Amino acid sequence: MATPLDSDTITHGIRVQVYPGYLPDHSDPGRDQYVFAYRIVITNGSEQWVKLINRHWVIINADGKRSEIRGPGVVGLQPEFEPGESHEYQSLCPLDTEWGTMEGEYEMQDADGRNFEVEIGRFYLAMTSDEKVESG
Repeated sequence: MATPLDSDTITHGIRVQVYPGYLPDHSDPGRDQYVFAYRIVITNGSEQWVKLINRHWVIINADGKRSEIRGPGVVGLQPEFEPGESHEYQSLCPLDTEWGTMEGEYEMQDADGRNFEVEIGRFYLAMTSDEKVESG
């Protein structure tokens, strides 16, 4: 079920859905260490084969500190998609604040060898109200 924290974007027929969540068992709020997981589903809604080549993330914490990550593929893979196929993976993002945002793009390649970008819409890494740790 979608929440206001999620993201769902379509670029060039490629749909990217992101479902983030807070991991309290992996976090230590007393030391400003917050760990978030996110699940991504990429679906090829275009009419041609595509391959995910690279990723680019922009991560911004609650203090406005920005960091960028670039690299090949996702979690060690460069998945290929026939029309209608999907690929799903999970990853983690540690932050030093209770919330932040992530967004970016995937560099994809089509069957003719042309590269193009697919947007990963902004999503929110945040503790929900029932996950908040009482301080004091």
